[in-house]
Amino acid sequence: MYVIIVGGGRLGFRLAQWLLSESHEVLVIDKRQELVDRIVAEMGSVAIVGDGCEGKTLESAGARRADIFISLTSEDEDNLVACQIARHYFKIPRTIARVMDERSEPLFQILGIDIINSTNIILEYIKHELPSPPVMHLLKEQDMGMEVVDVTIPSSSAVIGKAVSEISLPEGAMVALIIRRDSTPVLPQDGVLIEEGDQVIAAISPENEPLLRSALTGK
Repeated sequence: MYVIIVGGGRLGFRLAQWLLSESHEVLVIDKRQELVDRIVAEMGSVAIVGDGCEGKTLESAGARRADIFISLTSEDEDNLVACQIARHYFKIPRTIARVMDERSEPLFQILGIDIINSTNIILEYIKHELPSPPVMHLLKEQDMGMEVVDVTIPSSSAVIGKAVSEISLPEGAMVALIIRRDSTPVLPQDGVLIEEGDQVIAAISPENEPLLRSALTGK
């Protein structure tokens, strides 16, 4: 089984050690050269310098063949972006994120990202979810009455050039991420404008999905 870990701090280091001891294939991604050097010195060539929120980095890491993606940085926004890119662009079936702020947990859950908010239980959690290879037990996603959809913005859409806050979305819709045509992930913050070809990742109730697609595409 191939596992990608974003974040080479204490938690990522320990997790990589354990996964390797269980004969899993592991790659750690971290922006900090010193942490990557430490992991390589201790465990071999299982770490690279890079940004786990960038599609190019994940492509070079072999994300298209990964079974599980785990983001353990100290920034909830980075973990969310990394997991959404892994899930929706690279189609990695299981994404797990560390969540520092409990107020962020509902969004992660709606988007189908398993969350870890306690450093003390991470190894036990992973051990439970990753039995001996090649068997993988997948948790049933929490049913919150929402589904995650991605909508590609056509050239005819009236929302091009607008911020998400300026778009009339159906009740309960939550835009979580925008992926540009060059695979660059962008959070839908003020000042971020929709562009032609954007892939918009959003959570919405099933009955309102057609309304969401219509609002974004005009069709």
